[in-house]
Amino acid sequence: MKTLLVTGAAGFIGANFVRRALAQRPDWHIIAFDALTYAGNLENLAGFEECGRFEFVHADICDDAAVAEVLARSVWGVINFAAESHVDRSIQGAADFVRTNVLGTQVLLDQSRRHGVPKFLQVSTDEVYGSLGPVGKFTETSPLAPNSPYSASKASADLLVRAYHETHGLPAVITRCSNNYGPYQFPEKVIPLFITNLLEDQPIPLYGDGLNVRDWIHVWDHCDALLAVLERGQPGEIYNIGAGSELTNLLLTHAILRALGKDESMIRHVKDRPAHDRRYAIDAGKISTQLGWSPRIGFEQGLRDTVRWYVENERWWRSIKSGEYRLYYERQYGAV
Repeated sequence: MKTLLVTGAAGFIGANFVRRALAQRPDWHIIAFDALTYAGNLENLAGFEECGRFEFVHADICDDAAVAEVLARSVWGVINFAAESHVDRSIQGAADFVRTNVLGTQVLLDQSRRHGVPKFLQVSTDEVYGSLGPVGKFTETSPLAPNSPYSASKASADLLVRAYHETHGLPAVITRCSNNYGPYQFPEKVIPLFITNLLEDQPIPLYGDGLNVRDWIHVWDHCDALLAVLERGQPGEIYNIGAGSELTNLLLTHAILRALGKDESMIRHVKDRPAHDRRYAIDAGKISTQLGWSPRIGFEQGLRDTVRWYVENERWWRSIKSGEYRLYYERQYGAV
């Protein structure tokens, strides 16, 4: 049995990864590690407590002792999803982003080195590359040029991971993925925010002219790519992950409106965020050629499935929007 430490496991991508790994890797034991800050939700991991291959640890990756205690258990690998990830929040205040994304990564790296962890996977973002012009794509050799405090904190963590590999020989790999969507995504992010607002017959806020471009990938495709990197990725390498589904935010908005039978009257144009990157696009040729991964879920089908999931899981997102989901954690763990 291989024991894998999954940090940030109660968040959107982390929880989907845990679900995917337990379903597809019957010889893996998952330690789900999460501080349960606002975006962490134990309901995302419901149903695994009795499977015998899953356990939850309530702890912060910045807690050196807590990380050391887990890694003393002959852990085969660490995959780090734990991060503050909302750009708007980082603009309002960067301290939590620096603490979790940089210091937390450093703690994980130090303890992984001390305990001889054979695999360390840092889950990063294409936002570390900054903004593209109207043509071209990010490759693994594109320079880092982050434009928000969030992306700067992730770029800083990536550089630490590289340094620990070069200096200490830590067998670390970095992945950088385009925008994810799918089930269990916290409804402050654009797709679930727009879906849930429309389900409540509320307007949807569209930044600026809506012509910023993003490459969208279904979270299950991302998780399958991460499984490939964990098992076959080479230490010291970077792998870009994308689906080649570029859309302006305006086209994305119209697709969501159509899926829910709404019209343009629901759109509210709002002031653009500072330093809003104009375009992201990923060249995923390396991971495709070297590891044999490619996305399987087309955007149209993926969006339909995602809309259906939010329609069918109304209690889940309503408890988040109302703040009710936090009451359980406060009773169980105290204020977090």
